[in-house]
Amino acid sequence: MINYIWFAMIFLGIIVALFTGNADKVTQAIVVGSDSTVKFVIGLVGIMCFWCGVMKVAEKSGLTAILAKILRPILKILFKEAAKDEKALGAIVMNLTANMFGLSNAATPFGIKAMEEMDRLNKEKGTASNDMALFLVLNAACIQLVPTTILSIRASEGSTNAGAIILPAIISTSVAAIVGVTCCKILQRYF
Repeated sequence: MINYIWFAMIFLGIIVALFTGNADKVTQAIVVGSDSTVKFVIGLVGIMCFWCGVMKVAEKSGLTAILAKILRPILKILFKEAAKDEKALGAIVMNLTANMFGLSNAATPFGIKAMEEMDRLNKEKGTASNDMALFLVLNAACIQLVPTTILSIRASEGSTNAGAIILPAIISTSVAAIVGVTCCKILQRYF
């Protein structure tokens, strides 16, 4: 459906531009927009490579392992069934750790693995378990210690202080995670 909407907007925009004599402005906007998009993407890729490298160093230095050790006792309280299975809990810990460092692209394989492991433990196949729903909420509202994607976008757009959003990001994502977990735990009693 969205494809039809976009097509209609573009098609109608070009038709209106032709009839109003503004075709040259539309062409110029397309060229300028394409140019700025390519520059933005190249800048973003460079910064993302830097942050991925920093996170790789954090992984090799043991920082992510330390964070995983801190998370394990908390997650054993939150996840009833998955806490009993080391494979499921390990995948959950790795996913949330990667998300905390803002590496959602690196967290995705661990998230898929965590869901597969929790599905293996699920007694009602085809229906999401409470642990699966809680994991989705934590995955979506994960606490961001280093919001690398936002930092990268701000830096590539020329922000004078790209890191100014770190503390607000930690606060807002922490509140989102707490509210999400609280809602899940309340709803688990009724459904």
